[in-house]
Amino acid sequence: MTRVAVQMDPIEGVNPHADTSWLMIQNAQERGFPVWTYDFRTLALENGRLSCRARRTVLKGETVELGGFERLDLHDDVDVILMRQDPPFDMAYVTATYLLEAVHPSTLVVNDPAEVRSAPEKLMVTRWPDLQPPTLISSDIEALEDFHAREGDVVLKPLHGAAGSGVVKLKAVDPNLAALVEIHATGSRDPLVIQKFVPQVSAGDKRILLIEGAPVGAINRVPAKGQVRSNLRVGGTAEAVDLTPRDLEICARIGPELKARGLIFVGIDVIGDVLTEINVTSPTGAQQLKAFTGVDATALMWDAIATRLA
Repeated sequence: MTRVAVQMDPIEGVNPHADTSWLMIQNAQERGFPVWTYDFRTLALENGRLSCRARRTVLKGETVELGGFERLDLHDDVDVILMRQDPPFDMAYVTATYLLEAVHPSTLVVNDPAEVRSAPEKLMVTRWPDLQPPTLISSDIEALEDFHAREGDVVLKPLHGAAGSGVVKLKAVDPNLAALVEIHATGSRDPLVIQKFVPQVSAGDKRILLIEGAPVGAINRVPAKGQVRSNLRVGGTAEAVDLTPRDLEICARIGPELKARGLIFVGIDVIGDVLTEINVTSPTGAQQLKAFTGVDATALMWDAIATRLA
């Protein structure tokens, strides 16, 4: 029997109809696996032993039943840890990956914590520049303004943002770049990402889910009218979509490295024919994919985990 701990944001706030972590837990239950959930802030490392304060978690329809808090030894009391808390990918997030390295791989952490730390969404994708739209990552205003002047319409976004937060489109003649960089700098020392605008985003931003580096399906996220952000959390609408030959080509290029890095459950974003992000922290879209196609990416994830445990 596989014992599972899920590191996630409070499950009481999760949408049971849309959240991928909920579907992961549901699948674990159906396989007879006991599940605990915990907040990463309860992790405690002492004398080389990592523990957390967790609650036994049982899903019943659309509701969740939580037991009392108990201390779990993450070396001995569980077999698999799902790292599913949402970004921001800040130092607290990074520290959690260091702590989880104390137990991985004897306790399997999905995704591999060291590789999660080494693969921020908007940075890992730069390993394949020919698959990307023209992209610059920098804090230097001269470099950012030069890119804007050369590329025309662009999208500006925080390097470690998530769910569409802080993403803006700037037209070729927009004078606001410097002011936006200044605003960003008041709250963060992280660089910004500036990327040539891909007009095909109006037709949707495709989220492709990969298990062990192999694509299992996709959904299309269409931005609301007049908007550039297609993320479901900021008003985008999900619809069914097929994988194109170009999508499969992109997956074939990046898939072997994802698998080799222990990135078992990954979501990539494709707009038109270009790859924009590789999501390894807490990828979403599994519930929508299952609703549209019947393909349950989280069930396939558990199959992959069983193979790794064996």
